[in-house]
Amino acid sequence: MIELAQDEQALIDRLCTADLAKLQREAFECARAAHGGTVTYSRKVFLPVTHLCRNTCRYCVFAESPNAGAPAFMTPEEVLAVAQSARALACDEALFTLGDKPEERWPQAADALRALGFSTTLEYVGHLARLVFERTGLLPHLNAGVMTEDEMRALRPAALSMGLMLESVSPRLCEKGGPHFGCPDKHPSVRLATIEAAGRLKIPYTTGILIGIGETRRERLESLIAIKNLHRQYGHIQEVIVQPFRAKPGTRMASAPEPDLADLCWTIAAARIILGAEINIQSPPNLTREDITILLESGANDLGGISPLTPDFVNPEAPWPHVGELKEQLSGEGWRLTERLALYPSYVRTLESWVDPGLHRSVRRRVDASGLVREDEWEAGVSVAIPTLGSSRPNRQINALISSALSKVRANPADARGEIASLFDARGDDARAVCEAADAVRREQCGDRASYVVNRNVNYTNVCTFKCGFCAFSKSRVAQGRRETPYNIELSEIERRVAEAWARGATEVCLQGGIHPDFTGETYLEIVRAAKRAAPAIHVHAFSPLEITHGASTLGLTVRDYLQILKREGLGSLPGTAAEILSDDVREIICPDKLKTAEWLAVLRDAHSIGLPTTSTIMFGHVDTYAHWAKHLLALRALQTETGGLTEFVPLAFVAAEAPIFHRGGARSGPTFREALLMHAVARLVLSPLVANIQASWVKMGAAGAQAALCAGANDLGGSLMNESITRAAGALHGQEMAPQVLEQLITAAGRQPWMRTTLYQPAPESQRALALDPPTLSDLVLRPVAATRRQQQVTA
Repeated sequence: MIELAQDEQALIDRLCTADLAKLQREAFECARAAHGGTVTYSRKVFLPVTHLCRNTCRYCVFAESPNAGAPAFMTPEEVLAVAQSARALACDEALFTLGDKPEERWPQAADALRALGFSTTLEYVGHLARLVFERTGLLPHLNAGVMTEDEMRALRPAALSMGLMLESVSPRLCEKGGPHFGCPDKHPSVRLATIEAAGRLKIPYTTGILIGIGETRRERLESLIAIKNLHRQYGHIQEVIVQPFRAKPGTRMASAPEPDLADLCWTIAAARIILGAEINIQSPPNLTREDITILLESGANDLGGISPLTPDFVNPEAPWPHVGELKEQLSGEGWRLTERLALYPSYVRTLESWVDPGLHRSVRRRVDASGLVREDEWEAGVSVAIPTLGSSRPNRQINALISSALSKVRANPADARGEIASLFDARGDDARAVCEAADAVRREQCGDRASYVVNRNVNYTNVCTFKCGFCAFSKSRVAQGRRETPYNIELSEIERRVAEAWARGATEVCLQGGIHPDFTGETYLEIVRAAKRAAPAIHVHAFSPLEITHGASTLGLTVRDYLQILKREGLGSLPGTAAEILSDDVREIICPDKLKTAEWLAVLRDAHSIGLPTTSTIMFGHVDTYAHWAKHLLALRALQTETGGLTEFVPLAFVAAEAPIFHRGGARSGPTFREALLMHAVARLVLSPLVANIQASWVKMGAAGAQAALCAGANDLGGSLMNESITRAAGALHGQEMAPQVLEQLITAAGRQPWMRTTLYQPAPESQRALALDPPTLSDLVLRPVAATRRQQQVTA
């Protein structure tokens, strides 16, 4: 028995006498507050390395005695064959399960291990886990029984997570006649010591209780309190399983009564109330013979591992439910079944603290910004086809929490940060509902017109002193032989490109580049002058806040004074790029030497104060979360409330293919399509009516994705570009230029009326429109490689 504090004893007394219906309501509200309508499961393969065990539990059919006709262990080849089949079926988790240290009881096990080249079962399991991960990419979860701290330390690099069922803290169950009699590894103190050792090693851990094996209800609650106290100390219990005993033919407890549904629901509800809102409570769906939604209504939020390939070897009589059918059933009742890894989202978000670095890259490649498994294979800047988002059926059911969040965001977004974040986590029909709500707001605000601008990008240098982890465009001056040679563009080439753009119908030239170590504020002034010399009527949209700050500092000017000079020379507006995520904890990871959030906002505030409008952006899908996205949008809303100087908001999905931080395993592989589409939709809801224009970047979204965004709150497709370098350097495959006719076809196909605009959302002059619809062929670009000289005074090599 464990010692209980006075408040813990009082809680047990309350739970033991509570009305079940009231208990379920309390537990349901507690779970709903943290997990909403999301129900998780892991798509796994079951790898029963050995059925031999030194314990003799009276209810178990997994453990077997040595059989002369059966091998003691699965061979590496057998394990790999099953794992490879599972990977082909899109499994992510390899669940290694086995008996406790069989070599300490069975000579046959020890002999088999020696033949395989190992001295202990745990040593062999570690080898298999590494083999499976390296050959198949499946992420190992080890249910390897009782272990010492040293044994777990040795296995930690090979395992994403580990687990051991506590089952019960009642020592009575180990006495003669009890289900754990003669089982050295089932004594509560031994199992608690293993769970605590995992906490000291910061191993994400699964544990739980087995109900109906002879324990009392009070003993169940004492077991849950013991788990809670270990988690309070170490924070490592990522899930608690409430597993009902199921009588197995051929065991000593074959005739023992099983817990009924009411008993199971009472235990789940009590577990939720004891463990709190955040911890994950699992009840396996294959062990419940009734409608599993009652388990969710009792406080559970997870259905455990479900395999499309292997049976539940612990409960072979209970087949897994079919995920598609289960998803459909739950969806009809307002739940969203969503796949997770063997690592829950809160641990994914703090990966460095919990998981060996060798597994980081594989984890991050698989998850979205919530930490759950990506639901599609769409890649920003690369994918052409787009997945379907939710159902269009009129009677589809929308989660009440999403409906409530939509209402609150529409009413007062400035006071709805949590609700904004929850909208990004909408899935399936819920996500479609958010997009439809945004589209309705777009219609109210912008009508059915959708715009684009004919423009040209000129990236005048790719040399940059900053080391942003996401950037594949910038090069050091000595980076010869890399993917793209370091270059500068001469002023004469800038003039030629601007003149050519004007002759092809452009009304805007967008000028941006790296922060070259030899550039000064005068350099940027010369670039503006060159553009205006080439085409006096063209709108110069140039220089990120980082470039502005750099230029001002080199001349000893304030940002505001420098902006006034640029404006006098012909600067028309600023691109609100280099925003990335307006949260300094993210910026510390992806761009630690760049402007801080407050500094970036200050540049835009100064620009607006002197009549220079700016765009605004977000670059998302790397190390950020939905909470960061909400914070970013609210920062822009607050700025626009103050200044009114933002012309548009442009979501820029992170393109991972060539990003250094992605290749180091430090970032996700960009947003999912669902997330990318929701960014446009949620931005419309949050920024309305202050920011009228939400732009879909066809370079990031692709043609089909940008068209879908027009039905999810966006009203603009950005520029025709003529040349685009930055996103292509990051690995994007979408073209450099999208002709006005193609842009108009996309808009028309989306049910909108196309119009060609200027930078500031005025109709483009008819003379320019005529040129844009029948442009001459672009001339070849002239890039001059950077010479290895120390100082360059102008924009030349």
